[in-house]
Amino acid sequence: MNLKLLMGNEAIAYGAVEAGVQVAAGYPGTPSSEVLTTLARLAPEKNFYVEWSINEKAALEVAAGASYAGARAIVTMKQVGLNVAADPLMTLAYIGVKGGLVLVVADDPGPHSSQNEQDTRIFARFAKLPVLDPATPAEAREMVKYAFELSERLGLPVILRPTTRTCHACQDIELAEGTERPRPPSGFEKSPNWVILPGLALRRHAWLNQQQEVARELLEESGFNRLINLEGEHDQAEAGVIACGVSYNYIREALNLLWLKIPVLKIGTPYPLPVKPVLDFLTRVKRVLVVEEQEPAVEDQVIALAWRNKIHTGISGKNDRLVPREGELNTDKVKTSLEKFLETASTVPEAAAAAPELPLRPPVLCAGCPHRASFYAFKEAARGTDAIFSGDIGCYTLGVMAPLNAVDTCLCMGAGISIAAGLHRAEPNRRQVAFVGDSTFFHSGIPGLINAVYNRANVTLVVLDNRTTAMTGHQPHPGVGRTAAGEQGYPVDIARLVEACGVEFVREVDPYDLEASLNAARAAMEFPGPAVVIMKRECIALARKKKSYLIDYQSCTECGLCLEDLGCPAIVRPEGRPEISQNCYGCGICAQICPSNAIREETR
Repeated sequence: MNLKLLMGNEAIAYGAVEAGVQVAAGYPGTPSSEVLTTLARLAPEKNFYVEWSINEKAALEVAAGASYAGARAIVTMKQVGLNVAADPLMTLAYIGVKGGLVLVVADDPGPHSSQNEQDTRIFARFAKLPVLDPATPAEAREMVKYAFELSERLGLPVILRPTTRTCHACQDIELAEGTERPRPPSGFEKSPNWVILPGLALRRHAWLNQQQEVARELLEESGFNRLINLEGEHDQAEAGVIACGVSYNYIREALNLLWLKIPVLKIGTPYPLPVKPVLDFLTRVKRVLVVEEQEPAVEDQVIALAWRNKIHTGISGKNDRLVPREGELNTDKVKTSLEKFLETASTVPEAAAAAPELPLRPPVLCAGCPHRASFYAFKEAARGTDAIFSGDIGCYTLGVMAPLNAVDTCLCMGAGISIAAGLHRAEPNRRQVAFVGDSTFFHSGIPGLINAVYNRANVTLVVLDNRTTAMTGHQPHPGVGRTAAGEQGYPVDIARLVEACGVEFVREVDPYDLEASLNAARAAMEFPGPAVVIMKRECIALARKKKSYLIDYQSCTECGLCLEDLGCPAIVRPEGRPEISQNCYGCGICAQICPSNAIREETR
């Protein structure tokens, strides 16, 4: 055996390889991104196909096609990505699968880097699909292997739902020295059952409902649900805990801190809920606290189960607010919930002095980020107007921060252009500018652009093309042409694609060239109809530092324009006057806006 320290997402990838995955597809999104990144690294050696798809819908459809032919397939995304994949997923549950199909949907309680805190377990119940909830990286690896088997036994997709802490925690895991290469798929067999006409949908819905009980019976046999601290067959307890996913770890730690030993039922398969172990637990304790992150997905099922079986055990959790319903749980929060539930004070003495709070560090665009230059150009071009700037999801959402103040709306991926079009209909005389990243443009921005062209919305779309998917770890996209496996394919030219959509005004400029950027921005905003400006410059995190700048204090008037208008973290004012730090990457925008020409390129 080979002991290896793996991040949770890496463990999931290794589990999929050990299960014989043949096709892997996904779209990057924190906290899920490293799953497919790891699979891409392993693909050449293990001989399976991997791709970064343009969005989650396409990824699921690619995986579904492979599954139809009998191949084992995996799809990766974050919780909001499941919304994009919902259309094929809801019907795929009716159609069913042939080869095992596993969706890794990483939830982000907190949220740390997401638009919302939606709970994939609720979505799984909506779709009537089994969901597994790992507590540790090692369990996540075992669960993904089990998920493929479960998928093929049920003929259904199966969802694996790790949360942020499980995704990013690291653990020593024993891996097999060698894994079998994927077996060849059995092939696609033509059948009317692959064509979801209304008559078939009605019949398959009845089948899908029947599969819920089959799934429940199979999950009750799994080792992912287990009981601790209540070993005797006739043991009874005053109080107990049902813990789900990563919350199980917090419960174990909290109990140790409180020097308590009470029964805990760990649930690793939250839907369909395993009835037998839960019923047995409810009959052996007088009160139960259900601890889970996000929604009361398990708690509501436990309440319903107790009511149907006329069990009078008291059930607490999120519904009576003993457990927070918003935000991410941790050991301290769970410890507080336990103390309230047990009506006991901690026996552990408090520290003599509380640790000082960490200073707040608001997020900011990197020094030299080309997006800052793009925002600045359009803010300057719109000076004196009441233009509205519609943003989108990505690094560039940080354009909302002062002093840029260049993002007035942000809803979801690809929505910026459509929001701008809607604002135009309500206020036709007001200028509308929408920003979208290159990867997001491919993901879901193109339909919004086509809609704007078709309906002649007078809006300007700015495509911030930094040649990568920066926010989630610099994954490639169709604009760069490089595939997930590192092969160079055919890059899709955004300018030509935009022209093909019917846009008459298209400009491509380097945001570091401030004069050209300003001219393009002004012309686009004056154009009567949809206009697109592509601001093309690679992400500063991928660029080599070519030059840096310094301030000539003999010329500097200390007007503060370089500080007040740009918000670049490389320009600071430690002792009253502006100073350029070593963080400078040499974009030169500050030099171009300095009215006294006091900022100059540093000569080596």
